[in-house]
Amino acid sequence: MNFLSQILRIVVIDLVLSGDNAVVIGLAAHRLEPRQRRQAIILGGGAAIGLRIALTAIAAFLLQLRGLQAAGGLLLLWIAIKLLKQEEESHEGLKSATTMRGAIATILVADFIMSLDNVLAVAGASEGHMGLLIFALLLSMGILMFLGSIVATLVNRLWWLAYVGSGVIAWTGSAMIFEDPLVHTRISVGGALLHVICAGITLVTLFLAHLLHRRSEDE
Repeated sequence: MNFLSQILRIVVIDLVLSGDNAVVIGLAAHRLEPRQRRQAIILGGGAAIGLRIALTAIAAFLLQLRGLQAAGGLLLLWIAIKLLKQEEESHEGLKSATTMRGAIATILVADFIMSLDNVLAVAGASEGHMGLLIFALLLSMGILMFLGSIVATLVNRLWWLAYVGSGVIAWTGSAMIFEDPLVHTRISVGGALLHVICAGITLVTLFLAHLLHRRSEDE
């Protein structure tokens, strides 16, 4: 019974915590041709799982690095701006579609930043059982590829969803910044106030992406 409850916890954790990673995959890959898009999702998702395996081994060490989570959050804000700016330019025909190499690189960088919480959660749920940990990693790979493909298809049909996706990435980055021990000891916010701050940073991030797009359009 305990084994089944562990599996259930792992499934729920993977479903909940892999959503923002899948958004990055979908946004980064959707402008590619269908064949290249599938390759980018498979290669990017597979490499992301490799990163998670490596993160599992060094998670305890990474948690001791104060400021790492905040730096990752800032990088996620930049990724949100970059993806939305490229999406607006692509929608207006100002630039060609992204390259597969660029899409995979974006997927890897973002997944590395956002995967630590997932790794720690599934490692705790597996309680040291190697078989369960491997199951959790394989399941998260399947979820990433499946949800990433769905996001890519939806953004292709409804391009304005790129704003929603970029907003999810920016919100995740904002929360990571304030959850970092280095920041939290100096700026302690939580509850509704944290949500308000994250919402404000997300809106500013989306506005900056739009502003940078307009500026490049005028040049």
